[in-house]
Amino acid sequence: MTRTTIVPTPGPKVPLVDLADGTALLTDQYELTMLQAALRSGTADRRAAFEVFARSLPAGRRYGVVAGTGRLLDAIERFRFDAAELDFLTSNGIVDEPTARWLEKYRFTGNVWGYAEGDCFFPESPILVVEGTFAEAVLLETLALSILNHDCAIASAASRMVAAAQGRPIIEMGSRRAHERAAVASARAAYIAGFATTSNLEAGRRHGVPTAGTSAHSFTLLHDSERHAFASQLAALGEGTTLLVDTYDVERAVRTAVELAGPSLGAVRIDSGDLGVMARLVRDQLDSLGARDTRIVVTGDLDEFGIAALAAAPVDGYGVGTSLVTGSGAPTAGLVYKLVARADAPGDDVPLRPVAKRSPGKPSRGGRKIAVRRVDGHGTAYAEAVSTGEPTPGPRDRLLQVPLVRNGEIVGRESLAAARERHARCVAELPTTATQLSRGEPALPTEFVDGDPPR
Repeated sequence: MTRTTIVPTPGPKVPLVDLADGTALLTDQYELTMLQAALRSGTADRRAAFEVFARSLPAGRRYGVVAGTGRLLDAIERFRFDAAELDFLTSNGIVDEPTARWLEKYRFTGNVWGYAEGDCFFPESPILVVEGTFAEAVLLETLALSILNHDCAIASAASRMVAAAQGRPIIEMGSRRAHERAAVASARAAYIAGFATTSNLEAGRRHGVPTAGTSAHSFTLLHDSERHAFASQLAALGEGTTLLVDTYDVERAVRTAVELAGPSLGAVRIDSGDLGVMARLVRDQLDSLGARDTRIVVTGDLDEFGIAALAAAPVDGYGVGTSLVTGSGAPTAGLVYKLVARADAPGDDVPLRPVAKRSPGKPSRGGRKIAVRRVDGHGTAYAEAVSTGEPTPGPRDRLLQVPLVRNGEIVGRESLAAARERHARCVAELPTTATQLSRGEPALPTEFVDGDPPR
């Protein structure tokens, strides 16, 4: 049999840089080819409106969670093309010189509105609206989708886990199962959705997420005995620490832990076996040894279904890693960035007119939209109303989009605590079906109201 050897073409050699410094090349090449063609055709300066939305939610999900907004605003602010980046683009034939000169002066000067971070969304919710010239706005497509698709997916999965935990705290511990930068973003998104802490120290430093962590099985294996390992950890961290008790024999480990720490031992962690059964046995043993206040934390490939299955077990907290950082089976939120309105000529006074795709299976709705959450007299949301005209909210309804960027200036920054608090309020506002783990329709229907598009 003849074998065909494929030799990859070496890419251009460029120095390694910290991507936190700039974001302009965190984009797909076709954004720049569209820009170049639009500059040549004279359409680049036409005013345009793009929207970010999901055509549907992942199977079994009743709502999505908006996360990543703060990171996106930081990224837009750093979206600049420096000399090295422009040299890369021109020397590799990606853009021509006129386009490079345009990019050299690029600053986003348009407007962005969006659902506030931590709010919930549903199919076709216009969670982000970007308005500016076509040239300015189209360049942000890949950046916006990269950040929002990841962070919304993580936050949506995290919110389901928090609901399943029924008030018990969850530690985010997925750093070893994700790209190093995605791990930091995941910890941030999970905290917005209600996770209590993270094991990721960079998320603590950069975003202020509370951190937690004690020891792994390797620490026990390092020592000559489990007793020696426990004694060392208690000496270093105090009796309030959490001891990992399933390296060898759980029953013996729990007995040793209480002997060394006394009844004020902070917690024990179980990472393997039938967690529900083990938790009950450990709880009985702790109580019999007088350690009635010692908490039980369980870890080990948990997701929202595993957490829900432990609802009746004497568990005080959970640690979740892999399922969290992979979106618990839905690693992307399925968001798209579509042109929904554009002007027929350059100029701020030229009105926008709706435009829409008619592609089979991938249609879009034309017109820049405004969204309202309909709320009944009991404070329960019952519909997502999306309009291409000025809506008329009821006394309990609330407009969902808030200004994020105004004339190129970031105006929508807020604290992570504010987003976290908002998420808790928004989930509480949803009907009780929203937190069910069984398959079903979105918790709120999306209702479309036609009207004259905003100018």
